[in-house]
Amino acid sequence: MEPPREGFASPQGVAPIGFELHAMEEGVSPTPDPQLPQAASPEPSPPPPPPPTNSLYSATNGPEIQDTGDTGSAKNGPPSSSTKTGDESKMEKSLFFKDGRRRIDYVFAFKQQDKQDEKDMKRRQTFEDNLQKSGLVLETDTMQYSKNEKIVYVKVHAPWAVLTAQAELMSMKMPLAENDMAEEMESCWSKCPTPFDFDSDILPKIPEYFTAAFSREREDQFIVENKDTFFTSAQRSLLVYQILSRTVFEVSGDKSKDKFGIKKMVSAGAYDAAYPLHEGEFKSEHSILTRGKANNRHLLYETWARPGTWYKYQPLDHIRLYFGEKIGIYFTWLGYYTAKLIPAAIVGLIAFFYGVGTVNDDPASTEICDKNGPGNYTMCPVCDERCTYWRLYRSCTYSTVTYLFDNEATVIFAAFMALWAMFFIEMWKRRTAEIEYDWDVADFEEEETVRPEFEALVQKRRMNPITKCFGVRRTRSYDGTITEEPYLSLASRGCRYLSSVWVVVFMLCMVIAAVFGVIVYRMTVSILLFAVDQSQISQWSSTITSITGAVINLICIIILGKIYLVIALALTNFETHRTETEWEDSFTLKMFLFQFVNHYSSLFYIAFFKGKLIGRPGEYNRNINNARQEECDPSGCLIELLIQLMIIMVGKQAFNNCKELFFPKIMNWFKSRQVKAEEKAKEKKELAVWERDYAMASMPDLGLFDEYLEMVLQYGFVTIFVAAFPLAPLFALLNNIIEVRLDAYKFVTQWRRPLAVRAQDIGIWFGILRGITTVAVASNAAIIAFTSEFVPKLVYRYGYNNTSLEGYVKFSLSTFNVLDFEPQSEPRDPNKTISNVQECMYRDFRHGPDSLNNKYEFTMQYWHVLTARLAFVIVFILVVVFLQWFISFLVPDIPRSVKMQMLREKHLAKESILAAETVRRQRFGIGGSNSNISPNKSPNKSPNQRHSQVDMELHQGSLPWW
Repeated sequence: MEPPREGFASPQGVAPIGFELHAMEEGVSPTPDPQLPQAASPEPSPPPPPPPTNSLYSATNGPEIQDTGDTGSAKNGPPSSSTKTGDESKMEKSLFFKDGRRRIDYVFAFKQQDKQDEKDMKRRQTFEDNLQKSGLVLETDTMQYSKNEKIVYVKVHAPWAVLTAQAELMSMKMPLAENDMAEEMESCWSKCPTPFDFDSDILPKIPEYFTAAFSREREDQFIVENKDTFFTSAQRSLLVYQILSRTVFEVSGDKSKDKFGIKKMVSAGAYDAAYPLHEGEFKSEHSILTRGKANNRHLLYETWARPGTWYKYQPLDHIRLYFGEKIGIYFTWLGYYTAKLIPAAIVGLIAFFYGVGTVNDDPASTEICDKNGPGNYTMCPVCDERCTYWRLYRSCTYSTVTYLFDNEATVIFAAFMALWAMFFIEMWKRRTAEIEYDWDVADFEEEETVRPEFEALVQKRRMNPITKCFGVRRTRSYDGTITEEPYLSLASRGCRYLSSVWVVVFMLCMVIAAVFGVIVYRMTVSILLFAVDQSQISQWSSTITSITGAVINLICIIILGKIYLVIALALTNFETHRTETEWEDSFTLKMFLFQFVNHYSSLFYIAFFKGKLIGRPGEYNRNINNARQEECDPSGCLIELLIQLMIIMVGKQAFNNCKELFFPKIMNWFKSRQVKAEEKAKEKKELAVWERDYAMASMPDLGLFDEYLEMVLQYGFVTIFVAAFPLAPLFALLNNIIEVRLDAYKFVTQWRRPLAVRAQDIGIWFGILRGITTVAVASNAAIIAFTSEFVPKLVYRYGYNNTSLEGYVKFSLSTFNVLDFEPQSEPRDPNKTISNVQECMYRDFRHGPDSLNNKYEFTMQYWHVLTARLAFVIVFILVVVFLQWFISFLVPDIPRSVKMQMLREKHLAKESILAAETVRRQRFGIGGSNSNISPNKSPNKSPNQRHSQVDMELHQGSLPWW
């Protein structure tokens, strides 16, 4: 019979059950060891273990196995062991119980005070008793560091029976047979050494295996060379956590209201910390080149987290083995994205250098800077009353800088980036398929367990419509009843989601209001600066306003982001999602929608709205605060968009990097003083691993969310507004090179070891990236058409002046009679800088004051330019979309080599199942003349009848739950 898919009772039960039964069947005595103060159901004293292996699955020191190969992805299993020489260090011994045999899989810690909180004591006692009933073994150490400081460490060990049962319930894939196709699928290029690879003696290749979901009934078919190293330390902690997350610590009488889970124990203060252990120190007295790695943490530091390895490939398989699939996938994506930025940065740099090289040949900039030519044009005031007339040559610097980013090469680069983004998405899909297969997570989301919080909060129950059983994960409570599947009705989900939508919309309106406030600030400050008597200040008023406005906007972005984070967490918990993946996807979508508006709204305003709806002199648009709207410089708004983009993008990245680097260091510095005091109090050189890890900072509760958000927002800057800032990919590349090693440094040296959580892919972030890519195509087309001067120059060059731009400045300006000003628009001191002004010029395509029938109306040139702009947008989008479709058609989602290995693995899995079925039939005489076959279990019954019979026997207790 299929074992239950959930290892123990839901929170409505008292605690996980069943493992002690299996342990007893295996010969393990449930009697507590009197020498372990809080231990229960310990394993019997096993025979002395073999010498610790040197395999990648072992946490011990010693020389590494001498397999060769690169650091690419590989399906892995427990490789062959080798003998380690030398005595184990004290640090290594502290990874085990006092008997030196049973490995520590998890640690809880709390400070023991003279007056203990009785409620916390009772919770800890209940929690630890229930852990013992689930088959886990506990050992307690109390450390007296000073007169007033005593810390209790509760160490947890999972016996083999518990680990295998949990692995089976989680459908964890384990090695079934050696991969005999790996060498065939390797290309010649992958075998060529490069300066970016580590030597195989330092970073050995991880053996590749075909895998299948673990089953205790077919245990002999898996490659179990050593039970101590069959599961990695990361897998062991994950399996143990499945029990910890569902174990009850406070019984209320109503099972639906019982409190459970190690996370709530820590948040309630019953424990100060709960964490898996690092594998020793990340530094060693001996060089890794001479004596090899001291432990896997040391290996990762020397080959990944150390700043000197910034140009090396990441050891992704080793990262996955130590930190788990979810963290491994994040670093895979980050490294892949960073590598793909290299061609984008190079092309962007070429486009920028093209602008630098041809800036002196640009007729428009030359004319604006010519004080004896068009630069001497008198321009209309840029604000009411306070501002006065000014000369066009004041925009010389603006127009020159604008040309560096607004030229023919920028258009080509924008089209290139649109194709680059699509190519990146399609190639990442292929890479994801490789990861899903190599790391055995292809079906993870289908097999993912239900969140404990969902089980506790949802009261309705139903029979699962897929399995036709009571519960997706068939479980038994202590009272022997079968637990049904928790179920949230469609109406309830709809009400919860609708409530969240309204709150999200309200917060988005708050962001828009903040942007509106910044716009009002810019309008007010620009007026004040233009009215200053000092020419240097008034001349740079637009630049000062843009920079200060961008800084204020950045501060608003950071503050509003912190506020919305709390609201999004509450809303997502209120929605009551079934699995952790669903919870993360919902939270991510809310946060990204908010951050998208928060980061990009000011940029969209400058790119598409500023200076577009201002009206004209004599008839200005005064819909906002009864004042004139902001105007663009005669050279356009592109330079302001560039300034805003640079400050938000570069400033946010610099802020995040400083926070990520210095905050953990400061926290650990304070805790390191405590560690030194503890070492002095214990009068020994080294503390145990579990003591040192307790003094480290913990990974943020949101895990990798902040890391993904930072990079995805950066991807938006790089793609959506790249037409305004071709150097954005270069700045992103430089930032990411630092980001990869900074994140690695944090994980290896600054944080406690995080739980090795599994994941199938980057989740909803992939859909967000696709959405950004789609928006980027339209955005870049619109920026080039409506924000830059490319299209008007194109129309003038080929429609009005026979392929030359001479005279373009005059073509783009219109004339206004100062006598037609509105009373509130007339300058207070019209002769302040220029005397006797009768006409001024402004940026638009309109008839002059001398036109009798069409005075100040749009000219035919305006409609020609507008038509060209719209045509450019349509053609640009159609061409890019077609090329994107063509790329997606050419690039298959799954590489051929992965398909072949997947088929081979399925074939081996079928053979394994058939072999197990043959053994079972021979054992029970099924299909033969064995007379011991019960008529109630006849194979002639239908599947539904057999399920009903099984459920009945489970309910009656005639069958063990496994």
